Amino acid sequence: MPAVCLGSYLSDLERLVTPGYVPTEQDVLRSRVKTTGIIETQFSFKDLNFRMFDVGGQRSERKKWIHCFEGVTCIIFIAALSAYDMVLVEDDEVNRMHESLHLFNSICNHRYFATTSIVLFLNKKDVFLEKIKKAHLSICFPDYDAPQASCASRRLGWGGRVGVKGRVCGGDTRPCLPPGPNTYEDAGNYIKLQFLELNMRRDVKEIYSHMTCATDTENVKFVFDAVTDIIIKENLKDCGLF
Repeated sequence: MPAVCLGSYLSDLERLVTPGYVPTEQDVLRSRVKTTGIIETQFSFKDLNFRMFDVGGQRSERKKWIHCFEGVTCIIFIAALSAYDMVLVEDDEVNRMHESLHLFNSICNHRYFATTSIVLFLNKKDVFLEKIKKAHLSICFPDYDAPQASCASRRLGWGGRVGVKGRVCGGDTRPCLPPGPNTYEDAGNYIKLQFLELNMRRDVKEIYSHMTCATDTENVKFVFDAVTDIIIKENLKDCGLF
């Protein structure tokens, strides 16, 4: 169990050990079960029927599902903001944030999902809020606090580009982000831009990004609004109006 979840349970231990204890909604949301294989869930929200497939993000799980979802309405991609100073369980030489960016890049630009919009949840913002006060983002992105960095040095270890605003590097038409202060807002936006910049088909593909935490019950509404927007745009395209 992640430390943040364990901590929340331990701080409320007296309630949890009370005879007849019944888990609250927050207790359930803070629990965690590793996803293996493909799990299908169907539900309705505001008269819209959803058919959702939950798949494991671990390396060993990806080969089971990457080929299964051609033609889906959208993809929900979840990445942990707080993982910027952590390594993979499978490979302690690989930074988890770099791995998430690699995976997002491969899915976002995969031929099966060439025009499929993505809902990007940058999760664990509550953990990130506390962690960023102690661990600098440059642990993951060395250029984040290097204002004089050259174009070459601004190519990160995961192979992506830095940001979507700021100066343009020599010989490259894609702009780089200037470094920012190590605050929740600036560091969080910097991470978000790393993901958004990976979209190679911005003309036909939307990415709906949202910083969140696992206990945020508004996530369903965000997905609903995004899916509604996607369906409307697809209908307009079919009519030649978009």
